[in-house]
Amino acid sequence: MHGEYKIPGGKLVVVDLEAEDGVLRHVRVAGDFFLEPDEALDAVNRALEGAPADTDAAGLAARIDAALPEGTVMYGLTSEGVGIAVRRALAHATDWTDYDWQLVHEAPQSPALHMALDEVLTAEVAAGRRPPTLRVWEWASPAVIIGSFQSLRNEVDAEAAERHGVEVVRRISGGGAMFVEPGNTITYSLSVPEALVRGLSFQDSYAYLDDWVLGALGDMGIRAWYQPLNDIATDQGKIAGAAQKRLVGHGGSAGAVLHHVTMSYDIDADRMLEVLRIGREKLSDKGIKSARKRVDPLRRQTGLPREAVIERMISSFGARYGLTQGKVTDEELARARELASTKFSAPEWTARVP
Repeated sequence: MHGEYKIPGGKLVVVDLEAEDGVLRHVRVAGDFFLEPDEALDAVNRALEGAPADTDAAGLAARIDAALPEGTVMYGLTSEGVGIAVRRALAHATDWTDYDWQLVHEAPQSPALHMALDEVLTAEVAAGRRPPTLRVWEWASPAVIIGSFQSLRNEVDAEAAERHGVEVVRRISGGGAMFVEPGNTITYSLSVPEALVRGLSFQDSYAYLDDWVLGALGDMGIRAWYQPLNDIATDQGKIAGAAQKRLVGHGGSAGAVLHHVTMSYDIDADRMLEVLRIGREKLSDKGIKSARKRVDPLRRQTGLPREAVIERMISSFGARYGLTQGKVTDEELARARELASTKFSAPEWTARVP
């Protein structure tokens, strides 16, 4: 069995092993990490040898920590990262480079249609009819997108939204409300087979699926990191929020994961504060006095036009994993338009949690 795990902000860990009689055998750990002293690698392998095959990543990490020589230094490597690579090997997880990735980046579309496209394209990936897809959104109009389980009235000032021409839609994933404007927001979705995140905890899958964008931001001079559960942050403030939805497969397919991210390129903070009801409790919980300080736009941090930021993100993804230009098929678009009309524009869905 073979498992790989790119530690967010770190290096690649590769594990080859066998499972015999419920325990790990012939364990070999490798990768492009740095580890001192040399004998520490043998200690890692010995610590995993004979471990029960159902040991979780934290338990495997504890075995490794207990076996490491005193003074061991790891750079780009963590004990838990090794444990996750083992779990992925046992789960027969796939790797990014096992797939032919497709890019979808089309003309601006309505907020409701974007919600529908996420559902349709991810369902197609789950069914095996579409390759794993990176979709970069273009917004036709300003919107507030609330999480699947959020209260509509608690999150949005309906009068202010109407006054500013801001459409309110509800997505299929959880998480918090996002305020978007066509020229000020960068949004992308990943529709991926479930096998890509197999062996990862729900929390680890967030950072794993966005490690590429942290690298892209780094190339633009921004030191960014994942702030659990679902924020991408810099020392200047939060710049993005992520959300996920797992779709169960049918007819023998394993299913797929929708992972989407909204990034603030620029922001009209005054309008956002009028439309969103950002509660004092949420702000005090984050230790922030002003909502304006919660989001720090990419425009200021990069000095680049929005289109250039998007182009560099796409180029970074393609350099890592390969990427071919694709499009939404006529059949997918027809299904998405129907969903946008019957579900994502319907009050029954938008106000399903009043």
